[in-house]
Amino acid sequence: MSGIYDDPWAYALACSFRDVSAEVDALLDWCAENRLKPDSVLELAAGPAEHAREFARRGVAATALDLNPAMCAHASREAARDGVDVTVVEDDMTRFDLGRRFDLVVTMLDSTSHLMTLDAFVAHLRRVAAHLSPGGLYIVEMSHPRDRLTDEPTVSTGWQVERGGVRATVRWGEPGDVLDPVTQIADDHVTMTITGPDGTRVLRDVVPYRFWTATELDAVIRLAGDLNVVARYGDFGAGEHAVALTDPAAWRMITILRGA
Repeated sequence: MSGIYDDPWAYALACSFRDVSAEVDALLDWCAENRLKPDSVLELAAGPAEHAREFARRGVAATALDLNPAMCAHASREAARDGVDVTVVEDDMTRFDLGRRFDLVVTMLDSTSHLMTLDAFVAHLRRVAAHLSPGGLYIVEMSHPRDRLTDEPTVSTGWQVERGGVRATVRWGEPGDVLDPVTQIADDHVTMTITGPDGTRVLRDVVPYRFWTATELDAVIRLAGDLNVVARYGDFGAGEHAVALTDPAAWRMITILRGA
């Protein structure tokens, strides 16, 4: 058995349905709406650092941080392959101390679900606040609460992707992967079947997932201090394309924070 996070190439393939370029467009549009033109960005729990690499392509000095050494090595290789300069740091999103500040910090793809406790989330936000430049923003993308609190989730737990002649079927979560009502943690069973010129292989993993509600997030922000909510959206879109968190079409919970 091979864990999904220990196989960065497979993880990147599983997430290749995302339009990273369009998402970075939205991130920069939100910055502009808040009178910020970032010269530097820090992507936390970055995994393959897809967003950090896209920022670097646009001339923003990019740093990517992840705890997994395999992900960090992959991110460095891919940045070199892309011909972009990304500083990759292996560190914990609750304890990092990089000795500098950034105009923009982002955490994407619901990576805050790896923060299993209230104390961990508070520590994370305090580290973010300590690394934000004056006037800087923190943008965090989380799953929409509808996905775990209703019988009508906004995203599917199964999907297919194809890239470079390789096809993959991904199942992230099974019907029996229910939240513990006390801890709000579920053990999500992940199965990824990859078929390419060299045959078929299957990755299986169990990924602990901590679900956070919107009101819990607000409480964590107040407990951490030094950060204020300036906007919240339900999708990647700015201006006339903005989607409210309460809109039926919303499928993510995206919060924009500014240093207090």
